[in-house]
Amino acid sequence: MSEFSSLREMSTGLAKGDFSSVELTQEHLSRIQKADPGINSFITVNPENALAHAAQADQQRAAGDQRPTVGLPFAHKDIFCTNGVLTTAGSKMLSNFIAPYDATVVTKMAEAGMVSVGKTNMDEFAMGSSNENSFFGPVSNPWNTDCVPGGSSGGSAAAVAAGLVAAATGTDTGGSIRQPAALCGITGLKPTYGRVSRYGMIAFASSLDQAGPMTRDAEDAALMLSVMAGFDHRDSTSAQRDDSWLAELAVKGIPELDQPLTIGLPDEYFRSSEYMDALEMAKAELQTLGHTLKSVSLPHTESAIPVYYVLASAEASTNLSRYDGVRFGHRCESPQSLQDLYERSREEGFGQEVKRRILTGTYTLSVGYFDAYYLKAQKIRRLIAQDFTDAFAEVDLVLAPTAPTPAFKKNQLTDDPVAMYQQDLYTVPTSLAGLPAMSVPCGFSQGLPMGMQLIAPAFREDLPLMLAAQFQRHTDWHRRRPGDAS
Repeated sequence: MSEFSSLREMSTGLAKGDFSSVELTQEHLSRIQKADPGINSFITVNPENALAHAAQADQQRAAGDQRPTVGLPFAHKDIFCTNGVLTTAGSKMLSNFIAPYDATVVTKMAEAGMVSVGKTNMDEFAMGSSNENSFFGPVSNPWNTDCVPGGSSGGSAAAVAAGLVAAATGTDTGGSIRQPAALCGITGLKPTYGRVSRYGMIAFASSLDQAGPMTRDAEDAALMLSVMAGFDHRDSTSAQRDDSWLAELAVKGIPELDQPLTIGLPDEYFRSSEYMDALEMAKAELQTLGHTLKSVSLPHTESAIPVYYVLASAEASTNLSRYDGVRFGHRCESPQSLQDLYERSREEGFGQEVKRRILTGTYTLSVGYFDAYYLKAQKIRRLIAQDFTDAFAEVDLVLAPTAPTPAFKKNQLTDDPVAMYQQDLYTVPTSLAGLPAMSVPCGFSQGLPMGMQLIAPAFREDLPLMLAAQFQRHTDWHRRRPGDAS
């Protein structure tokens, strides 16, 4: 089995008895031990737990359980609470936190028989676009270790791109699945808000956070989503939807599109981008496949970044107030008073970017500024969502760049937060609207991968999955590996 085998290929091998889950898991653990020191994509690796779960999966298959997911190794982003396992969210604040329960996503993956080999590195509390904000050190891009992998799910993206695992979970608040997927040359899907339970997922911005799969290709993304999705009564924002089509995808794979699609090209997304050459080739391929391309407008796109950073920071300020040094997490040494405990624990426990967003959010929620900033941002958010509604009255999907540039050098943007925030330019609008979106490898620039973004109406993940699968059957960008000539 190749180090770049897909979940589907490994599932077939397990079903045929070519190898066991224990053998497969041990192979992944060996790869991590050998290659990850140069990438830093993992915070925690759990060999004993992984091999024990793999042995259990082998027993399940021997007893007749032939579900395609049984025995498949993968990794969790270290933002999902995992019972008895260190769960840090990439922060010093939680560097000693052993979760006392499982997140719903963790439970679902375990019930599907999948084997978690460990927890991946990430920007602290999912706040970042480069994975340089982690208390556990930056993650390197496997294509060029001098470059960032994107963030905040940079550890998951790098691990998949490097062949350490075939799949990993990620979370996306303003682009944190899609942007690192693009920068690392893998496939990443942000589902519709509410499609996947947020219970046990450490919160950044509760009205935006959504978990999703990060994989080599669309087929594997569909397989992962079939496990992750579903209603959860413990999450008040979880949507009750018919997910039966996802179960069919898991067993049968992604079907061919039964008719061509009309794909929208937003004027506001194609004005300037290093992605243009690659996207032109992608557009030409889509036309060859019979699809129609049509110009559309999303007029409030330019407001998306300021709106997002007002709203997300406000929610972060509220969500992170629970980290006070009293109940769990980092606590300062020898506090002199309760006030001193709060102040020093939070000062020591949070990194610079997290502090910046807490302060920004607290400011926008304060008396005298709430109406001017937070309330106005909510109104514009509604207009951004309406832009997509209007566009989908004319087209089936929207095609856009995933990021404005390929992977940039480490430390290139760390001293310029505004420039860093601009990396989310093409992903944030979709998050504000709560829509599903997928990044699919589509070419290279200066030897680094790039991704195109497929955006769909709410709860229509089937459309980007089917289009991505069709595109990947006729191109090989998703099969390129670090070290390949681009």
